[in-house]
Amino acid sequence: MIQQEISTYLHSLAKPEIAEHSQRFFKTGKGEYGYGDKFLGIRVPILRKAVKKYKTTSLDVAVQLLHSEYHEIRLFALLLMVTQFSNADVDQQKKIYQTYLSHTQYINNWDLVDTTAHHIVGKYLEDKDRSVLYKLAKSNVLWERRIAIISTFHFIKQNDFNDCLLIAKQLLTDKEDLIHKAVGWMLREVGKRNQDMEVEFLKKHYQSMPRTMLRYAIEKFNEAERQKYLKGRI
Repeated sequence: MIQQEISTYLHSLAKPEIAEHSQRFFKTGKGEYGYGDKFLGIRVPILRKAVKKYKTTSLDVAVQLLHSEYHEIRLFALLLMVTQFSNADVDQQKKIYQTYLSHTQYINNWDLVDTTAHHIVGKYLEDKDRSVLYKLAKSNVLWERRIAIISTFHFIKQNDFNDCLLIAKQLLTDKEDLIHKAVGWMLREVGKRNQDMEVEFLKKHYQSMPRTMLRYAIEKFNEAERQKYLKGRI
């Protein structure tokens, strides 16, 4: 059975010392955002090689693997879905997109979101109605809100900034640091391509946005400009 074969193969790549580090890095302690997650200890480049090895695996098997208790097996499944999406026809892309959004309970850490959301959700919605992103941005689930903003990275790369800025505005009052970082990151990406649009957004909102969000957003500004924002002298 291919699912078992892949699982066995991934377990064979496990490195306990890496797993121990990952448990701390991804905040798996009680009360932390990754509480209860388990790690095998496999670096991302190794996982990507494994995806190439099993790239013809069916979507059904990818979904089965996505249900794993192990973080790296879930990441493997998601990277496999990204690979499948990039080579799929329109109907299969829709199926992968729908599968992705119906299994968000397993896309439950920032790296799982950041390496996949814009490649699947963002790409699929490029020429479609994007209202689903605004619904996700209102979700009670941290990771769904992160999917909403990170998905706009695909649009940003096409010099299409409107949804990013609207969703960023929607998330200005979010309580989670991981959302502050994600929004700040996407604003920074807008600024790399159109600094005027980022500056226009910041001038309206920098005084009310969380400090972490602001710091991420202005990271590429020169020191003098950064200090103006940080000291509220714009």
